[in-house]
Amino acid sequence: MAQRQQIERQVEESLGIPASRTLEASGIRPEEALPPETATEQKLERLKAERERLGGVNLSAEKEAEEVQEKLDTMVADRDDLIEAIAKLRGGIAALNREGRARLSEAFGKVNAYFQELFTTLFGGGTAELTFVESDDPLEAGLEIIARPPGKKPQTMTLLSGGEQALTAMSLIFAVFLTNPAPICVLDEVDAPLDDANVERFCNLLDSMRQRTNTRFMVITHNPITMSRVDRLFGVTMAERGVSQLVSVDLQTAESFREVV
Repeated sequence: MAQRQQIERQVEESLGIPASRTLEASGIRPEEALPPETATEQKLERLKAERERLGGVNLSAEKEAEEVQEKLDTMVADRDDLIEAIAKLRGGIAALNREGRARLSEAFGKVNAYFQELFTTLFGGGTAELTFVESDDPLEAGLEIIARPPGKKPQTMTLLSGGEQALTAMSLIFAVFLTNPAPICVLDEVDAPLDDANVERFCNLLDSMRQRTNTRFMVITHNPITMSRVDRLFGVTMAERGVSQLVSVDLQTAESFREVV
């Protein structure tokens, strides 16, 4: 009797169920014969070995699983936010590119029209135009100047003479000013490579620009023709050695004095 009670206690400790329920837990029906003892012992040993390989029971596994799930949920939410932000950023870039192309095309059309007009004025004829090259997309394309001075074939800027390049560059600079005038413009020796006839054309263009815009032009020059066409002259003299002095002359006032005299 004592041995039986001891066995029942071992069963309860090992299986966690009363000894009276062992038949039910084993899945053996009452009317069936018991399986061979050897096979049952082998199966038991195999199951024990498999349980040993699983290791000890992690009592905090459920809590760890919850923590891992929280981290996973956070990472998934961050991923979704990142995907949404990337989509918004791409949409913003596409909108900026569309607006940039539209504005660039509009500005290009205006500058090109003024450039063609001023080129013809400076050269006394001929034609010129700005063209996009290397790409159909204005944001990625390069810009090339095709010029045809009077009596010459159309050619790129690099094939023009020094004076022709200077006049073409002036046409482009003033075309930009007409498109978006600035309060002041400083021109440093831009008439240096020009002959007298082209200097006169340059000065005529300056007079025209003064009438068409509110821009004040400051020209740094050594050319007497250009100096004779401005409103006021500023120069530096050295009456005494080592002592520089700024001199200003209002040409319109000077001319009125000459007429009186």
